Amino acid sequence: EMRALEQLLAPTDVLLISDEVYEHMVFDGQSHCSASRYPGLAERAFVVSSFGKTLHVTGWKVGYVAAPATLTHEFRKVHQFNVFTVNTPMQYGLASYLSDPKPYAELPAFYQRKRDLFRQGLAGTRLHLLPSEGSYFQCVDISEVTDLGEAEFCQWLTREIGVAAIPLSAFYGDRLDQRVVRFCFAKRDDTLHAALQRLSKL
Repeated sequence: EMRALEQLLAPTDVLLISDEVYEHMVFDGQSHCSASRYPGLAERAFVVSSFGKTLHVTGWKVGYVAAPATLTHEFRKVHQFNVFTVNTPMQYGLASYLSDPKPYAELPAFYQRKRDLFRQGLAGTRLHLLPSEGSYFQCVDISEVTDLGEAEFCQWLTREIGVAAIPLSAFYGDRLDQRVVRFCFAKRDDTLHAALQRLSKL
């Protein structure tokens, strides 16, 4: 897919924004496939990542953008009017923490265990599991469970079953409803077990 994207963009002057915030959460022995690894993409890519996601401090809102110097020069012209500053003590804290890669190098195994636990628990339900090769989300097709749309189903699920999910249609400009919702398994195991017990009623 990345090679195909590289070929597709080659004859154009299109710039690429590559959201790679889950780069350290890839499962099943796979490796993260950054746009920066492909010369035809790297020359036009803004790679966006997040220390908050990687280091479990999402509330700190500290991320970064990597791009060729010519692009970052232009990027800074816009960025200076959108973000005044980042919390300096948090930057020092993150810099110190990053000196030891072990904690975030263990993220794939940590989240894969949670993914596997969650998928095994849902396997006996009528929710159709979609592949989850990275991040801390599990998407499911709800077609066999309900005739409700994604948003209505998520509201019902929260009120009646006590488990929250997000409709994927919320991420589309045209609110395209494909009958797919997203669960987050970045929770304590006892919370996941409780959620799975409730979802087993579906």
